[in-house]
Amino acid sequence: MSDAEQEAQPYTLEALAADLRTCFAAGDTADARRAACGHVARALKDAAFIDTHLPTRAANAAPREVLYEDPTLGFCICGHVHDGPAHGDPHDHGPSWAIYGQARGVTEMTDWAITTPAHGDEPALVTPLRTYVMEPGDAHLYDVGAVHSPKRDAPVKLIRVEGRNLDHVARSPIAAAPDAV
Repeated sequence: MSDAEQEAQPYTLEALAADLRTCFAAGDTADARRAACGHVARALKDAAFIDTHLPTRAANAAPREVLYEDPTLGFCICGHVHDGPAHGDPHDHGPSWAIYGQARGVTEMTDWAITTPAHGDEPALVTPLRTYVMEPGDAHLYDVGAVHSPKRDAPVKLIRVEGRNLDHVARSPIAAAPDAV
């Protein structure tokens, strides 16, 4: 089947999970993560996938929902639905990584550099490196240790693939350096 024929077929959650399992079957490498971004981008092009897995949530529902968690490899596919503004603080994903896929709306993302490492109870201090906009169809890998912060001023929908379920990952505190704000 050609790439065009493949993209014309509906993309299901099961197919995305299978494609990600194929990516990571030989190991969780930088090449596998980049390949996984391509599969997330494919899901972002499928309106039925977005409508099915990122429905409007109840007013008091959590914005993040784990849609699939791989029992062997540990990665998970999450749906994020923010019904209004959502501004995140600088953070990383601890010893894991995440791929953010913008399905609907716009996210302004800032990448940060650690200027002072965390020490004891003191958070790592960061300064901004660059700010850019993620629009529908964009998929971006935030690798292990990549500090970033999302800013969403209107409703958005995202697909996020995590190297492991971040509900169970300890992360060090991070704060913007006083002169960085």
